[in-house]
Amino acid sequence: MAGDTKQRTTELSAELRGFKEVQRLSYECAEAVAAQLRPGVTEREAARMQRDWLRERGVRDWFHMPFAWFGDRTAFTDFKIPLQFFPTNRALEPGMPFILDMAPVYKGYTADIGYSGSLGLNPVQDRLMSDLRAHRALILDQVRERRSLRDIYEDVERLMINQGYANRHRAYPFGVIAHKIDRVKERRWSPTAFGFGTQALKGLASDALHGHREGWSPLWSPYHFSDHPPQPGLWAVEPHLGFRGTGAKFEEILVVTDSQDPEESAFWLDDDLPHVRRWAEEKTA
Repeated sequence: MAGDTKQRTTELSAELRGFKEVQRLSYECAEAVAAQLRPGVTEREAARMQRDWLRERGVRDWFHMPFAWFGDRTAFTDFKIPLQFFPTNRALEPGMPFILDMAPVYKGYTADIGYSGSLGLNPVQDRLMSDLRAHRALILDQVRERRSLRDIYEDVERLMINQGYANRHRAYPFGVIAHKIDRVKERRWSPTAFGFGTQALKGLASDALHGHREGWSPLWSPYHFSDHPPQPGLWAVEPHLGFRGTGAKFEEILVVTDSQDPEESAFWLDDDLPHVRRWAEEKTA
């Protein structure tokens, strides 16, 4: 698969191992919470389950607090304002799709992940998840070619349309498909504002200011400010497909470097994640 990387944990720097640890912790949380979901559980309860699970394991700060979306909210149906992203009293029903999304800071390292599933069988979401595999490969290939983020965004959207789907990351603020993440200074108590950790927001704002001066943006969007090659660093990437009220996505860390070696110039931080394992099983079935 084009998304595969030869990187081994022992080859990663201590810095990258820290990000890999918190990303794995986040996906472990998503799988643990998904296994506990039952009919009648609300989005707010699912978000709280994620918070509690992570706090029990030492998380004290966030890039953003956990989200949960059920049913047609997985496709951001009729989302018009940012407040609609926050968890509601929508209750889970048999066969209903769900997405869990969390961005904890752990030991000063940040992750931002998205986990898609359903309560019982949901053939539509299963198909969406299978078709996301091509997006992971496309994004990596084009980042290695150093195409502009804006051009890559348009090609991802074109692939979605060719697959028969709607681009639902268009509904995110600034229509972003990804954003940069970085280290966050550890504190005993870290406040949040509008669901986002203030420390992480300060870091993103600093990146935005620094990037503006140098002609790049920490937001990967369809707009002119993303019309530049991939900036070295860590990017939380989340292609999000929608089809008739059902949505699915993955979100994980893409590492971009200034290496001239194509395989070292960009790689997914971890290929042992739930959606990647799923695709490997589909390939061998």
